[in-house]
Amino acid sequence: MHSAPSVNFPVGRSRLARRLAAALWGLGAAMLCAWCVQFDGAPWRTALLAAALLLAAGAAIRAVRLGEGVQLQWNGQHWSCDGTLRLDGAAAAIHLDLQSLMLVRMHEPGRRPAWIWVERVSCPPRWLDLRRALHASAGARLDADAAKVVQP
Repeated sequence: MHSAPSVNFPVGRSRLARRLAAALWGLGAAMLCAWCVQFDGAPWRTALLAAALLLAAGAAIRAVRLGEGVQLQWNGQHWSCDGTLRLDGAAAAIHLDLQSLMLVRMHEPGRRPAWIWVERVSCPPRWLDLRRALHASAGARLDADAAKVVQP
């Protein structure tokens, strides 16, 4: 199997990720409204659900800002990042692939994983190169893991 060519890709604000987070939060708000209409029980439960909804809003705002100002780089073997996130020799794993938007987990040994929203509109000419590199690096990691299992 041939390795994907090296690629540099800028990561910016993702409109699609913001819309997805807003839609999920809106669904939670609708469920809270339905709860209030359906049950007129203890007000502390409603207050607790409202507090959870506010915490979810904060988490959603933080989540859509993941990876802003990052330059992803693939050298054929490892991933690295420059900008607001600095990694060297990291592995990448795709956790959500919506064709024009991906949620990628970058993991460097000895550090906490970093999550990045990558969107096609950041650099359309290099989007397919980035997708090939991400899928090739994931496939190479799976092949390496399978080889470790097979060998006694």
